[in-house]
Amino acid sequence: MAIGGIFWYNDYVYSLPTPVPANYQSVANGKHIDIPSQLKFSNHKPVFLHFFNPDCPCSRFNIAHFKTLVKEYGNQANFAVILMTDKYYTAAQVKQKFNIDVPVVIDATLAVKCGVYSTPQAVLLNTGGNLYYRGNYNSSRYCTNAKTEYARMALTALLQNSQPIAFNPLALKAYGCSLPGCKK
Repeated sequence: MAIGGIFWYNDYVYSLPTPVPANYQSVANGKHIDIPSQLKFSNHKPVFLHFFNPDCPCSRFNIAHFKTLVKEYGNQANFAVILMTDKYYTAAQVKQKFNIDVPVVIDATLAVKCGVYSTPQAVLLNTGGNLYYRGNYNSSRYCTNAKTEYARMALTALLQNSQPIAFNPLALKAYGCSLPGCKK
C-alpha cells in the first residue's frame, strides 16, 4: 500500500507544471540564439537541443523518446544534449550511461538564452539559428501519446519549412524538474 502511495504521489507531483522562476525572462520565437562553439555545425541543418538532467525522473523517462527522434531525424537535423545539473557529470559519463551518440555539452547559459527553466525541454533552432520551438516533448510523462508528440510535430514542421505551429498550452508550459537542481 505504501509503495502505491509513493508512486501515486510522484506521478501527481511530476504532472504539475514546473513553477516559473521569479527572474525568468521569456524568449520569443524567431529570436537569434548564439550557441556555444562546440555546437557550431557546418552543415546548415536545423539544430535540436535536448535539455537534460540525469537526476530528473522526467528526463530519464524521456531519454528513449529523444533517442528515437535522433535515430529518425538524425540525417535531417543536428542533435545535441545540453546537460543541466548542479552535480558533477562529464559529457563522456552521460554519453556512456545513456548510450547517447550526439554531442553532450555542459553550458547553463544556453538555457537562459533559450528560455528554458526545466528539464526535459526541447529547443529547435532553424538553419539561421533562430528559435523555432521551445517546449515539451509530449503531454504524457512517458512520451507515449502519439497525438501529443509536440517536439516531433515541431521538428516535422520545421523540416517542411512550415511556419511554427500554434500549440496548446500543454506543449509550451514547462513540466519536469526545475533548474539547475532536480527540484519539484
